[in-house]
Amino acid sequence: MADLNTEQLPPTPGDRISTFFKRADVRRTSLLWVFFTAVFVILGMKFYPQWMPEAMSKEMKASESIMVWFTVISAPIAGIVLSVAMNSFLDRHKGDSPPADGPAIRTNGPVVVIWTIVSGIFCLVAIVWGIVALNVESTAAAVNAKGALVVEVTGSQWVWSFKYPELGVESDRLMLPKDRPVKFEVTSADVNHSFWPVQLGVKVDANRLQITEVNTTPDVLGPIDVKCAELCGLYHAYMETTGEVMTPTNFDAWVLAQGGHSA
Repeated sequence: MADLNTEQLPPTPGDRISTFFKRADVRRTSLLWVFFTAVFVILGMKFYPQWMPEAMSKEMKASESIMVWFTVISAPIAGIVLSVAMNSFLDRHKGDSPPADGPAIRTNGPVVVIWTIVSGIFCLVAIVWGIVALNVESTAAAVNAKGALVVEVTGSQWVWSFKYPELGVESDRLMLPKDRPVKFEVTSADVNHSFWPVQLGVKVDANRLQITEVNTTPDVLGPIDVKCAELCGLYHAYMETTGEVMTPTNFDAWVLAQGGHSA
């Protein structure tokens, strides 16, 4: 009688967990999850920085860091989604009779709690990270405002023009001196554009009849690509130009060659 009562006892939580992980599909999904998570971590830390444009300012380095860390942080979630999808593909139904529906996730208490907590942590990390980054950017912009080189940027269908008011120079290429703070004052002559000097890691809207500002400090010598990041008409894809971060001496020589004067 005692043995019969023992057999009828409900399984403990430990027994249910042990039984769950002994299932072939669960083991396969777990292995796939580890594999895909590792792949995304390696991609984020090893390959993404190599695929991104050269970082030529602290702002671009910060953007690169955000891309890397958010890829690493989100790797486990991407891994579980892909592992479940892959396991479903490998264990797809065969035969004429349709498979029975599995239990609804919305009625699975532990899954709902875990998913809510994980999602909340991700949102909290993103919010805190964003607030800190904005404060740091605002502080840096205030510090760099003193002695910054002002560049008036005008977007029009479908070209960029750059004016250096204190130097008396205007150009269709963005030329900047290394290690000097720059303040871009951006506007549009017609429709909305988006000013994006790629390697400097800043981007700001160009709106008609308004001035938007963004600050940066180029700290690496080399060429710059300038693009429009907002659909602005038929030739939007061709609204791009080039530029260069130069040594202060070469920049002064360029300004004088354009008929301007050194600051």
